[in-house]
Amino acid sequence: MRKSLGIVGARGHVGGELIRLLAGHPGFTLAFVSSRELAGRPVKDHVAGFDGELAFENLDPAAVAGKGADAVVLALPNGKAAPYVAAIEEAAPETVIIDLSADYRFDDGWHYGLPELTRSHGVGTTRISNPGCYATAMQLALAPMLGDLDGPAQCFGVSGYSGAGTTPSDRNDPDKLRDNLMPYSLVGHVHEREVSRRLGHPVEFLPHVAPHFRGLTITANLHLSRPFVLDEVKARYRERYAGEPLVRVIDEAPWVSAIAGRHHVEIGGFALSEDGRRLVVVATEDNLLKGAATQALQNLNLAFGFDELTGIPVETAERP
Repeated sequence: MRKSLGIVGARGHVGGELIRLLAGHPGFTLAFVSSRELAGRPVKDHVAGFDGELAFENLDPAAVAGKGADAVVLALPNGKAAPYVAAIEEAAPETVIIDLSADYRFDDGWHYGLPELTRSHGVGTTRISNPGCYATAMQLALAPMLGDLDGPAQCFGVSGYSGAGTTPSDRNDPDKLRDNLMPYSLVGHVHEREVSRRLGHPVEFLPHVAPHFRGLTITANLHLSRPFVLDEVKARYRERYAGEPLVRVIDEAPWVSAIAGRHHVEIGGFALSEDGRRLVVVATEDNLLKGAATQALQNLNLAFGFDELTGIPVETAERP
């Protein structure tokens, strides 16, 4: 039996990507999409690849809970999820909730859904916090070296401006970004705190926005507690992610232009200092897909017992 699913905050970039993915999923039926700005308009007029008759609605928390959907995805800005969670808890507590914001990533009562690292802890969970886009790339880049790190891991990040959402700001203004690289939140960024907490190791994160629309890259600088050789490092990464279709370990440094529109993370560009105690590694992903919508669908699949990759076009992850 197909499961009913609703999306709250569907106007945003991630909401559109998730609608497209769900349109081809054999196990979910999109029951409603809520957007204050687009209420009353056909979804197919705003989301390419969706051809159903569904229209956007403007649903408050009680109305969302009253829909009685099997799952609700909250694709809202940070700080907006709590009223919806409270309403669902009261009216339909069995509903699976996937929150794409940072609101519950630090709440031990919620499962943190980065499947490649946490899927074994999420069986049967109904409250799932989707990781941040940068946080996904950073954790996957650092995880194989945990236990051999000496001091904070330093991550320099650059994202396309879709990561700044649809609310107008300097960080998603193409004119201000043209020929520019815009640093922001250089200390204490939420993803810095998120990764440090999840990995149990301090991370120093330096985010920037670039003029391209989608795709992010992080360059991680890791000081090591003992000398390594390059083949040992590469073998460790390949072994750690063997059998993970949405993580690709490559020799060369991955490019953002090669990851846009794809559903996986690429990790590569491994470089060691002469003494073998400093490692640099690069990771790229599409911030709207594996950094958000694709990962949400992985978590939905796991929550309902579908194969984790159902509805995710893995074949498009192959590099040209």
